[in-house]
Amino acid sequence: MKNADRQYIIQSKWKNPNEGYFLATLGPLAKALKENYPNLVANFYRYDGVTSNISTGEKSFRENIQIGDSTIFSMYGFTLMYGNNKTALQNPFSVVITINKALKYFGKKDVVGQYISIEKFSGSKHDFLITGVLDKVPNNSVTNLVDGYPGDFYVSAANLSFFGRNMTWQNPYIANYIELQKGVSPKDLEQPIAHLITQNASPQVVADLKPELVLLKDFYLDANNGLIKKMLFALSAIALFILLMGVINFINMSVSRSAARMREIGIRKVLGGMKKQLILQFLIESIITVFIATLFAFAIYLFKQNLFSSILIHPIPALTDFPLYFISFPFLFILMLGFIAGIYPAFVLSSLKSVDSLKGKISSIKDNVSLRKSLIAFQFTTAIIAFVSAIVISQQINLFLKSDLGYNKDYILSAQLPRDWTPQGVYKMEVIRNEFAAMPQISNVALSYEIPDGNNSGGASVYKFGSDSTQAITAQALTTDENYLSVYKIPLKAGSFFEGHALDSGKIIMNEAAIHALGWKNINDAIGQQIRISGDPTVFTIKGITNDFHFGSMQQKVAPIIFFNVQFATIYRFFSFKIKTGNIAVAINSLQKKWNTLMPGTPFEYTFMDDTLAKLYKSELQLKKASYTATVLALVIVLLGVLGLVSLSIQKRTKEIGIRKVLGSSVFGIVALFIKEFLLAIFIGGLVAIPVAYMIMHHWLLNYAYRINITPEPFIISIFVLGLITALII
Repeated sequence: MKNADRQYIIQSKWKNPNEGYFLATLGPLAKALKENYPNLVANFYRYDGVTSNISTGEKSFRENIQIGDSTIFSMYGFTLMYGNNKTALQNPFSVVITINKALKYFGKKDVVGQYISIEKFSGSKHDFLITGVLDKVPNNSVTNLVDGYPGDFYVSAANLSFFGRNMTWQNPYIANYIELQKGVSPKDLEQPIAHLITQNASPQVVADLKPELVLLKDFYLDANNGLIKKMLFALSAIALFILLMGVINFINMSVSRSAARMREIGIRKVLGGMKKQLILQFLIESIITVFIATLFAFAIYLFKQNLFSSILIHPIPALTDFPLYFISFPFLFILMLGFIAGIYPAFVLSSLKSVDSLKGKISSIKDNVSLRKSLIAFQFTTAIIAFVSAIVISQQINLFLKSDLGYNKDYILSAQLPRDWTPQGVYKMEVIRNEFAAMPQISNVALSYEIPDGNNSGGASVYKFGSDSTQAITAQALTTDENYLSVYKIPLKAGSFFEGHALDSGKIIMNEAAIHALGWKNINDAIGQQIRISGDPTVFTIKGITNDFHFGSMQQKVAPIIFFNVQFATIYRFFSFKIKTGNIAVAINSLQKKWNTLMPGTPFEYTFMDDTLAKLYKSELQLKKASYTATVLALVIVLLGVLGLVSLSIQKRTKEIGIRKVLGSSVFGIVALFIKEFLLAIFIGGLVAIPVAYMIMHHWLLNYAYRINITPEPFIISIFVLGLITALII
């Protein structure tokens, strides 16, 4: 991506986060900045992300579409394998697709001049001419900023009306990007942005919205309150400590096998070998060892790339994907690590006396045992920290996935629908819904704009009828039918839910959080009360109150929620199917056939709620798998260190062991003698690790509104298991 150091996404900070989407802002903002302040802004790009059914021949799939400006190519420098960058998106009903989609739909790469059919939200379709095929773009491209919604189809902004969309000042859900002129900083745009918003937006938006420019190079690192950056630092620290543990093992084992080389060292010294020559020899040996280990590491990386990808739930780049200058890093790493790992053994072994070396005595290095035991204690500390962290992370994620969410997610799958957002379109979907609900394998079906995945149609400013709009609260707006609570088993605390007829007109449902936010202490007092929505002349009556439930991630507290009837707000996206227990595969197969009958030409692409929730906690699941892997590696390395140190101790105490056996010591007694040495190291490692692990995990848990309490259990389990395995190894 060219000029990446000058390209920014305009994010939105709202006083209440439910008022808008942080990744988007007011539709015309980026374009207006370019047109009004060309001395500050060099280029811009905006898009509205939608999904729709795309078909060609018998192939039909639901795909992600970016309806955007033709400046995408001039701004980012994307290469079209086929087609002309300058003209590809100039005309209406033209589309640029990615190379993988060209292969998916046509089985070949060069498909310029072919047509695909795209469905608009009213249900009708139109042919779009393919004017370009985009070469493969990296996973961290600007086209993939929203996880799970990659850019695969790009159509001109001239088609906004076809989809029933707009990029007006009243639309705060448009992704806006700008490229600054050289020498211009984000601070230089604060006043221009404030001026444009004041001049064009509503007073409420002016008061509540604060746009913020985020450098695209930093976007992924700073996303989710820096969660990715924190995870990278955590994993890097773990990797560094594991590497240090390997270095420590190398040092200890180099010294422990010194007895095998003592005569060699003695002969070299007698024959005139200088100490510095011996030091250089051992350092070169160390560097060669690291070099060979690095080659093995690259080989393992190549063969286990898919395994690493599955651990991190993200594709791991191939070695060929790294830039050319990356080659220098392994060589610098080999020299540095080889020197660090070899310097201590080199000085220890080269300092042995010639006479002692020739006699094979190892007593001259006895004074260094305490240092090596200290290094082992450091390894135990690292292993305990990794072990405790893995347990705490696992407990926190289990809290998300296994605790009461306020609704029942079992046996529910959702599928996106073709859209006709008119009263007639809603009625048609309700008729189809009833056909599905009559199937013997289905308990119930709900028609809605949202499923509990955190993505809703936006926020609604709600206030009591008769009070001032300045006292409004912001609630998440959900649009559902009368079956929604039944499908998701959301408890109704007071009143009644929608009933699916004209009497529901002007009626709304709220959750407890919304009722309390509006000032009613007793939820029953709110039934029958009237409220207003900012910008809407309708006076709504509160018909029912639901239990609080987690519509999105448990990282945030339960927000106020307001339900609109789909017959009133005629927008929808999903069918949610509650499947009866039994043979799930048979039920899905029956659904597929019924779907093809009721909605021919519409792809049946479904997702279970368990998978939807897993997507919500993708970063946490990545961290969980990575922490497990790090713990296993740390345990293996620390036990190798124990093995090395025991080997050294046995070499030095062979005569002592023989005397003890002659005097009647049992095998267990002799083994216990060695175990005692390491129990102290584990104890010291535990004393250091407990406060460090607690502080690290406590700080990590502060990122979540709902979190576990750190108990002694992870610390006890970690130290006990490590001690037990160490004893067995010894």
